Amino acid sequence: MGRLDVVPLYLADRIEWLDHLIAVLAERFTVDVRVRAARFDPESSFDPSRGQYDSTRLLRQLLDSSGADGGRILGVTTVDLFVPVLTYVFGEAQLGGRAAIVSSHRLATEIYGMDANEPLVIDRLSKEAVHELGHTFGLVHCPDPGCVMHASTYVEEIDLKPSTFCTRCLRAVRDGG
Repeated sequence: MGRLDVVPLYLADRIEWLDHLIAVLAERFTVDVRVRAARFDPESSFDPSRGQYDSTRLLRQLLDSSGADGGRILGVTTVDLFVPVLTYVFGEAQLGGRAAIVSSHRLATEIYGMDANEPLVIDRLSKEAVHELGHTFGLVHCPDPGCVMHASTYVEEIDLKPSTFCTRCLRAVRDGG
């Protein structure tokens, strides 16, 4: 896989989450992970009529700002993401591409009226990051509920799956997609 750049966007008050996320990503993908600052203004992806950020625009900005070195890039944010046909998304990725983005916004327990649970949010964010990066390897949603690539429409479904790939999906990642 080469290298993975993690780009925090609006993550200043949660920057300590990156240490855990980097460790998980380095282990799952056996890759060097580095954090780098955004080289674009994410505000241009904000849709005031929805009060959310367009994840597809953010993906394009991440990719355009990454250069042509061939490494993958993951945006990590706390803002609420959407794609036009859905109310919200936990993340988005280019299928078979280089860029992915994940958000902790809909992963936070507080949004569902529960007490804050930071370890659970970090676990969910790690699973979603591995899942979205799996899409960059060309992986589609896996029918195996014991695979991180299993689809998650609701946050509870994220809690039910592991942060690891099933044998078939792991083979595809190791083979480079």
